Amino acid sequence: MLSGKVAIVTGAATGIGEATAQLLATAGAQVFVLDKDAAGSRAVADSIAASGGCAQAFAGDVRKPGEITPAVDAALARFGRIDILVNNAGIFPRQAFLEMSEAQWDEMQDVNLKSMFHTLKLVLPHMFRQRAGKVVNIASITFFLGVAGLSHYVASKGGVIGLTRSLAREAGPHNVNVNCIAPGAIQTASEKNFVTDEQARQFVAQQCFDRRITPLDVARVCLFLSSELSEAMTGQCLLVDGGWYTH
Repeated sequence: MLSGKVAIVTGAATGIGEATAQLLATAGAQVFVLDKDAAGSRAVADSIAASGGCAQAFAGDVRKPGEITPAVDAALARFGRIDILVNNAGIFPRQAFLEMSEAQWDEMQDVNLKSMFHTLKLVLPHMFRQRAGKVVNIASITFFLGVAGLSHYVASKGGVIGLTRSLAREAGPHNVNVNCIAPGAIQTASEKNFVTDEQARQFVAQQCFDRRITPLDVARVCLFLSSELSEAMTGQCLLVDGGWYTH
């Protein structure tokens, strides 16, 4: 499905990013794995290679354009093109608004939203030049629900949706698709650090499906939005939440 395509996935060492990098590679893409966790990034690239895929690992902080540039330059140097950009890197710390510092607010916006400004500024000129490209931004169901203790997070993810919609208008004339995904409560390895078993049961109770939603569920929609199957879709936000929020 993605044979010959070149993809960059941010936040790809764990969770949704890892599952997406793995699935895009399985579909035939050459994947550039970018994460601030150097060891994790290498482990994902090695796993892809061990399964017969092609991947290259990069360590970088998405808040710093200079640390994103090596992955972009390497993709262009090796293949001469970038076909897919999955903006997945993000953080999720909880904090009551009145106890939140300006630094905490700024960090959330920098990692979850401004990082996409950096990656898009680096990648879109090449997609526009080749008149082809797929951008997939990762937002969150929390924007539609409103969640206490996450005002900075919800604001950042609302910004992702707004960015996606507006940028689709600018990218459309250049034949570039810009869409986003709003995942629900995703079962990840790190979830135990901030979600109790009771909270996880409550997540499922809000959904239409009586099961946890996994990174692979989101990765499959990333694959769809990265492929020719979604050729006529742009500016859209697809919810992958097990039917938690229906609209």
